[in-house]
Amino acid sequence: MFQQLTPITRNLIIINAVLFVLSTYIYPELLYHLAAYFPTSPNFKSWQIITHMFMHGGWAHIMFNMFTLWSFGPVLERVMGANKYLLFYFACGLGSFVLFNVWNFYNISQVSQLLLEQGVNPAPVIEHSNIFTATNEYVNSLTPAGRQLFEHMVTPMLGASGAIFGVVTAFAVLFPDAKLFLMFIPVPVKAKYLLPVIIIGSIYLGISQISGDNVAHFAHLGGALVGYIWIKIWKKKQNTFI
Repeated sequence: MFQQLTPITRNLIIINAVLFVLSTYIYPELLYHLAAYFPTSPNFKSWQIITHMFMHGGWAHIMFNMFTLWSFGPVLERVMGANKYLLFYFACGLGSFVLFNVWNFYNISQVSQLLLEQGVNPAPVIEHSNIFTATNEYVNSLTPAGRQLFEHMVTPMLGASGAIFGVVTAFAVLFPDAKLFLMFIPVPVKAKYLLPVIIIGSIYLGISQISGDNVAHFAHLGGALVGYIWIKIWKKKQNTFI
């Protein structure tokens, strides 16, 4: 079965699996170096813009992502060609990073403004939000708004979900009548009906910010948006040569 995967999709799955094992069982600190932080965080490094796509927070996270990539990636790779598919995949991942951090910027601006109104300078909080040096004593000394800003600086974005959302979106655009089977839905659903439900659900959950929900919904939306725009342009170009 694994041998039937297309080359790029197979290699992406292998890289994700290897880095997951390394970061989970051999060198746990690798996750904190390769996951992506908000660009003004002292924990942010430029390479994280790419490497966050290969980090995962647990078995359920990576298994769901890799199964989805295994299900939809090969079809898209055969249709687009290996090189364009690879560029597409990373573009969707970058799109997820951008939109996620646009939403983060809004939230951080709100918290920073609240701190200023309370007479607290947010700059030192940001400066001391280093995951390797910050102490519990320091965190406990912060006001509730200060701790909220601290959390924004030390909470990483990780996972291939944004790029994979782009892949699924492109599949739905190219094959709208394809019937998809999902674990929690007993009947097949056409891609053109399922995708809008997923997008609307992600928007709602992203804006709602439900307590305990640590899913980066806007990262998913960023990948889906880039995937939709890219595949529509690609499809239009293909039609001009028919």
